[in-house]
Amino acid sequence: MGDRRAHTYNFNAGPSALPTEVLEEVKEHLVDFQGHGLSIMEMSHRGKVYEDVHDRAISDLRELMQISDEHEVLFLQGGASLQFAMIPMNFLAKDQQAGFLLTGSWSEKAEEEARRFGKTRIAASAKEGNYQRIPNPGEIVYDAADAYLHVTSNNTIYGTQWATLPEGNGTPLVADMSSDILSRQVDVSKFAMIYAGAQKNLGPSGVTVVIAKKDFLARADRDVPTMLRYETHVKSRSLYNTPPTFGIYVLSLVLQWAKRQGSVDALARNNAEKAALIYDVIDRSEGFYRGHAAQDSRSLMNITFRLPTPELEKAFVARSVQEGFLGLAGHRSVGGCRASTYNAVPRAASVALCDLMRDFAQKNG
Repeated sequence: MGDRRAHTYNFNAGPSALPTEVLEEVKEHLVDFQGHGLSIMEMSHRGKVYEDVHDRAISDLRELMQISDEHEVLFLQGGASLQFAMIPMNFLAKDQQAGFLLTGSWSEKAEEEARRFGKTRIAASAKEGNYQRIPNPGEIVYDAADAYLHVTSNNTIYGTQWATLPEGNGTPLVADMSSDILSRQVDVSKFAMIYAGAQKNLGPSGVTVVIAKKDFLARADRDVPTMLRYETHVKSRSLYNTPPTFGIYVLSLVLQWAKRQGSVDALARNNAEKAALIYDVIDRSEGFYRGHAAQDSRSLMNITFRLPTPELEKAFVARSVQEGFLGLAGHRSVGGCRASTYNAVPRAASVALCDLMRDFAQKNG
């Protein structure tokens, strides 16, 4: 792709880095897909050429995440934000309650949306202390009356992550894995539903992956608008209306790339190494860099940190941009800095960031 890309380090939180070799393949086939004389964007979603792409994406995701036939795999639209409403529309009646584990802004939004449809309760919360940590297992209060228990596996804004995901304890467990899906192996069988916007680890924005247990889907309310019923998309194999065909095509290429890397275990090892490099600089900086997350709650996807003053934070971000680093400013709601080290961020980018951080601390500490 050009020299400029080779010297640009993409730490954006989402949409975020895509593998360069995937983009090269897209570029090669953008105008004429596999000799058919058309771009994949121009083809009918009912035609065999696109359906082969669609079906391969589903089968590769099943292989990578070890998804059994007990679960359906859907490609929807609307991002995780639509799922915040769609899940309670289908599974939470007005006289029912759902439990929520609050670990950041996105879990708060999921709980707020659910309140429009039924009752909610907070099963555990880390809000006190500005979401610096993940609740420990002993803090979770289970209730057999819950229609489901909702967890956000990773928190992009605060930089925290469940090192070990909670158990449902007999309650259907629903997980928003938008920012760490495919970054480590999870036992899909433990979840009634997993959902994720694609734009962090799976592909471009515009596609939402939903993995749902068939017996959980069987409980869904049928008196829901057609496009907002999971049943609609299950029956049509996510082809009820025109899906985001180009996004699903790129997602399929990313899944093939992930398999070439050595599948999820290899990605997980690489992610742990990338994050450890940056956390080590933070921990050795004698307080110049201060991590937001408690050590046992640190995210391997989003590394959040502060500098001694807001002025130094602005200077650090300004210098980083000059040197080809993108996306290092923290979320507007919390400030500071954030490095998002998703699957497609190469190890070399983390090494370069560490060099920048050490040099900046030396000159400004």
